[in-house]
Amino acid sequence: LEANAAKRKEPRKALRVKVISMGNAEVGKSCIIKRYCEKRFVPKYLATIGIDYGVTKVQIRDREIKVNIFDMAGHPFFYEVRNEFYKDTQGVLLVYDVGSKESFEALDSWLAEMRRELGPHASLDSVVFAVCANKVDAGKLRVVDESEGRLWAESRGFLYWETSAQSGEGIQEMFQNFYSAMVEVCENGGKRPPGGAGLSFTRQQADALQR
Repeated sequence: LEANAAKRKEPRKALRVKVISMGNAEVGKSCIIKRYCEKRFVPKYLATIGIDYGVTKVQIRDREIKVNIFDMAGHPFFYEVRNEFYKDTQGVLLVYDVGSKESFEALDSWLAEMRRELGPHASLDSVVFAVCANKVDAGKLRVVDESEGRLWAESRGFLYWETSAQSGEGIQEMFQNFYSAMVEVCENGGKRPPGGAGLSFTRQQADALQR
């Protein structure tokens, strides 16, 4: 009994995860990461050159998570740089600007790029995706409704969050759920738990609802 109690008290091994950000330039990928890691907002736009890299530690339940974040430049010019960073990814922040229809419509292209770089035999079933509908503080400038963004995300089994790097809205909660989902995948043998992203639709159901 004492041996069992000692085992229970042993801290669980820290989990190392790799997270990448994807999305068009100027949607706020770097600002979301800075808001979470540094608790600040940078109002002046500074384009990410190639890849920005950071490390952070978080505690999820009784598990320490060591997170390596690769913030990928969204400009097409940097494709040759970022295409090396898709491998061995456990989590993806897929970001669009709710005031830019183009950035929302580009999400499919970003997924296609990732699949292409990982190769025909790669599966994304073990990757946790968090779709961030960013800049919700824009108010009347919004052109992508929450229902449209949520439907796109949840029909694919992805997490969906409304965020504002400027005000901080949704950022903390999104990352907490994002990391929790990655722990679940790890404990579920490398597969996303069914229904883990909340309400899910088949592609046919999503098309019907959109119509």
